[in-house]
Parts: sequence; structure tokens; C-alpha cells
Amino acid sequence: MLEVRELAAGSDAGMPLVVDQVAVARLYGEPLFRMPTDLYIPPDALEVFLEAFEGPLDLLLYLIRRQNFNILDIPLASVTRQYLDYVDQIRQHNLELASEYLLMAAMLIEIKSRMLLPPKKAADGGEVEDPRAELVRRLVEYEQIKLGAARLDALPQLGRDFLRAQVHVEQSLAPRWPDVQVDELRLAWLDILQRARNNQHHVISREQLSVREHMSFVLRRLQGQRFVEFHELFDTMRGVPVLVVTFIAMLELSREHLLEVTQAEAFAPIYVRLAYTQN
Repeated sequence: MLEVRELAAGSDAGMPLVVDQVAVARLYGEPLFRMPTDLYIPPDALEVFLEAFEGPLDLLLYLIRRQNFNILDIPLASVTRQYLDYVDQIRQHNLELASEYLLMAAMLIEIKSRMLLPPKKAADGGEVEDPRAELVRRLVEYEQIKLGAARLDALPQLGRDFLRAQVHVEQSLAPRWPDVQVDELRLAWLDILQRARNNQHHVISREQLSVREHMSFVLRRLQGQRFVEFHELFDTMRGVPVLVVTFIAMLELSREHLLEVTQAEAFAPIYVRLAYTQN
């Protein structure tokens, strides 16, 4: 990097070797008393870009806004001429980049030629759409997206506008237990209940039941009764084993002809009576 301190008109070479012991420039902080004679600068090393565009629509929108044209009524002749001038400049340096802009230039010329021709009637007899309508729609959409991107870029960004604060906190000697949320406690309790259901223990106890005892019970129940319905002889509150023994006792009494099981007709109630009971 050269920092020019003082230049004076002088010798035939165009620059003096030493100007009153004052450095003519500084190179990396060191004084330079003589200009280098072998300094070569390529012709295209210094280029100035006045405007940088992100695409054909960006350039076209710039030309329209710079001259305060109404985007709904674009003077295509003037805009197309300025657009082609810019395309000619970039085509001399970057033909690949210019190809994108040439496509838009062809579109502008095609629209201008359609505007010069007499308008044709539509199939339904109405007016034909303005040839510039599609171009205006694309420009409006592009401008809205560009403005939205500018608003997003204006928002504070981490690493560009601010940095994340970092504070070193020394660990306390006393352990700090994490807080338990109500939902986490509820889920833990439900999990314990589920595991308890999967590990149930069944205790089976043996109960001594006597068929003879239940035969005596049935006889006492029928004593003094003309008929007793079948279901009334069973005590459903004492469990299935007692019901089974009671039924076996009734079968034994019936086999020994001590009671009778009768039914008036099919699907009628079943009655039980003592066999020696007089009608």
C-alpha cells in the first residue's frame, strides 16, 4: 500500500530521487525516497463499477425509478435504449453475464414492436391486453420482494449488529437440583402404576366346601315351601365355588329322589320342590 506524502515536479525521469530528504511515499510503513521504475499496472486492474445489479429486472427497475417513470406506463423506447447501452458495456468484459441481460433486451424489443403494430381485436371482441402488462407484473413483484428483503436485512442480526453475551458463572459448591414440572411428576407416577399392574401377585387359597352340607341347606330351604324358583337356591354373593357345590348338591338330591325339578312349558321358569311334598 502506497501512502503518497509529497510529489514535486522535477527531472527528466518525471520524479525526483530525493525531495529535500522527504519520502515521496511510504511502503508498508517504510519511507520510500525513489519511485519504482519497474512498477507495472495491468490495464484492467482498476475498474470502477458505478452500479451493481443483481439481474435484468434489477437493472430495468433501476432505469425506471431513476427517471421517475410510471411503472404502469413505461416509455419503452427510452428505457430500451438505455438498457442496451448498459448491455453493450458488460458484453465487452463478460459475455456470459451479458447473455442474461440480452434475453430481457429481446423481450423489450418484442414488446416495443407489438406496440407499434395496430392492435388486434380479441376473440370475444374486447380490447387486447397491453403488451407491457406481463412485464409490469414481473417488475411489481420483483420490487415487492426486493423491499421485503431490504426490511429483513435491516433487522438486527447476530454476528453483524450484535454479539451473544457470554458470562462465565462459577459452579456453586452446593448441588442445585433441577426443578420438576407437574406434568413430569404425573408421567412418572403413571409409569409406576403401569409397572405395578404388570407385576401383580395372585394368592390362591383352598376353601373346604362340603356337598353334604349344601344338600342339607337345600332341604332346609325347601322345607315348608310348595315351590321355589331355581335361581333362589343359589347365593351369588359367596362366589363361584359355592354356586358350583350348591348345584352339585341339587343334582345329588335329585338322583336320590329327594327333590323334583319341574317346568310347566318350554322357556317357562324352573321350579324346585321336595319330592315327598303333597300337592
